[in-house]
Amino acid sequence: MTKPKLSAAAEPLVLGIESSCDETGIGIVRGTRLLTNTVSSSMEEHVRFGGVIPEIASRAHLDAMIPALEAALADAYVTLDDIDAIAVTAGPGLAGALMVGVSAAKALATATGKPLYGINHLVAHVGVGLLDDNGTEDGSALLEHARDGGLGALLVSGGHTEILQVRDITQDVRLLGATLDDAAGEAYDKVARLLGLDYPGGPAIDRAARTGNAKAFVFPRGLSNRKFMGTAEAPGHTGIISRFQGSRQP
Repeated sequence: MTKPKLSAAAEPLVLGIESSCDETGIGIVRGTRLLTNTVSSSMEEHVRFGGVIPEIASRAHLDAMIPALEAALADAYVTLDDIDAIAVTAGPGLAGALMVGVSAAKALATATGKPLYGINHLVAHVGVGLLDDNGTEDGSALLEHARDGGLGALLVSGGHTEILQVRDITQDVRLLGATLDDAAGEAYDKVARLLGLDYPGGPAIDRAARTGNAKAFVFPRGLSNRKFMGTAEAPGHTGIISRFQGSRQP
């Protein structure tokens, strides 16, 4: 039986803190409704290195955490006293970057007496897809559908590419398949670096592909057996590396 939906005022107000990589994120949700998503990125500081430098990312989180928190509270028109619970990315991610976010969350929880929850940020990626979508999609209805029969989710982030079955976003998310070597984002970055394109590699390669010839080369595909949900990125980008190095031979 479908549970009665709580009124907006009765749904919990949760503040979330994300610091797993190069972005400091503060989000505030009431139930399945997103009130604010405030993000401070240190990407510009990493571009010249061709990748995220953990120490730089950690220091950037230290500088951005309080301003981002203040901006998020103001944007959502709430105070820390209004918050019912605090959630924070506990992993996976860069150790130093995670430490900054977790320390901030622990300090807030201690100061306010609010409960604190550590969150797997890969599950949180999927959870974002269960939020209300500007009035066109009811997140609570998606949650009920997940409980009834499960939802399939494709997760593609910088360091992970996974196929998931979601029955309960808080306690029943099952891994069905994943890349067995590099994540798609890592393969993009490696190829972009080889070709001298901008960082991050995904957008740079996509821009270049719009004016390229999709049939110019044929590269190997890894684990194309449809009965197996795992995939492999290494054959593709290894093929690109071999082709590139061969083209540069005198």
